[in-house]
Amino acid sequence: MLLPLAQAYHLPLDELVGAPATGDPRIHPRPVARDGVTWVPLSRTPGGPNAFKQILPVPATVPERLEQRTHEGHEWIYVLTGRLRLALGDQDFQLHAGEAAEFDTRTPHGMANVGSQPLELLIIFGLHGERVHMRARTK
Repeated sequence: MLLPLAQAYHLPLDELVGAPATGDPRIHPRPVARDGVTWVPLSRTPGGPNAFKQILPVPATVPERLEQRTHEGHEWIYVLTGRLRLALGDQDFQLHAGEAAEFDTRTPHGMANVGSQPLELLIIFGLHGERVHMRARTK
């Protein structure tokens, strides 16, 4: 019964049962592979903004039109290696290593690897539309 409760309240199981905090900030990710794509969770905030590393293999072919989906939230993507094709509604973009994009996920969107090597992305996703806020000190 505890696991469904933890999921319903968006809490880690150890927080629900009152397990003592270890003080260790490290995250021990367990990669998940689905449809050839590997997802590596980089955060542990159920229901809040989450970070992932996504690895897309080199495809045999890239369709002319990408399948697009919509859902609640806001997404920020940073290309670590490779080339990303990002379709947002009627627009099509190519992003290379070092480039980033952000968008409201209620906009139809789809992604594909269009390079000759695996594509690695850093993704920050906020289910409730949270946006990434970055601050940098200037000299």
